[in-house]
Amino acid sequence: MDVVRHGGSAAAAALPAVQPGEGHGVVARRAERKDGEVMSSPLGRGAVRSDLEQAFRTAYPRVVAVAARVLGSRDEAEDVAQEVFLTFARSSVPAGEAMGWLSVAAAHTALNHLRSGRRRALREEAADEGGAVCPDIADTVVTLDERRRVRAALARLPRRQAVALVLRHSGLSYAEVAAALDLSPGSVGTTVRRAESALRKELNRHASSE
Repeated sequence: MDVVRHGGSAAAAALPAVQPGEGHGVVARRAERKDGEVMSSPLGRGAVRSDLEQAFRTAYPRVVAVAARVLGSRDEAEDVAQEVFLTFARSSVPAGEAMGWLSVAAAHTALNHLRSGRRRALREEAADEGGAVCPDIADTVVTLDERRRVRAALARLPRRQAVALVLRHSGLSYAEVAAALDLSPGSVGTTVRRAESALRKELNRHASSE
């Protein structure tokens, strides 16, 4: 995960931005359990919603982009997208709220992967070994280490702050983040700034302890 400048301060970001789509409705409560894991509302055993294909075509790029900002890996992000759409397929999320729900679910699921460290070490090692030869290997090592530190700090943030930060830096507008997380549009900027501040504190706290 790279670090971006926001009002002169460092904030979480990562990988290419995705074009914002439409996300409406109160979706945060439907997208997370108490422990932050994605949940579904079953339509019935074996039932799959009829609008799944349309939702997939519309939302897949965003879902992958949101997950990739957290994980820094296209392959892992696509794994997350598969999990999210499987959950969505058997959910009763209203069609008008699908984009927002899927975005939040992508962030939650990716953060769960990040916190569990699932497959990350092996994939990063494989990427390092199979990557192109770089003129200055020291720069590569520093960059990789910085990204790992930022991701680790992101995983330690309160879940709501982390999700708001990820969604905003994935290209969602303030209005879209507000709709997805059931916030007032005016409070999104404050929430994101607090998340950025918390991320900086986490980075500094762990840097000073090393």
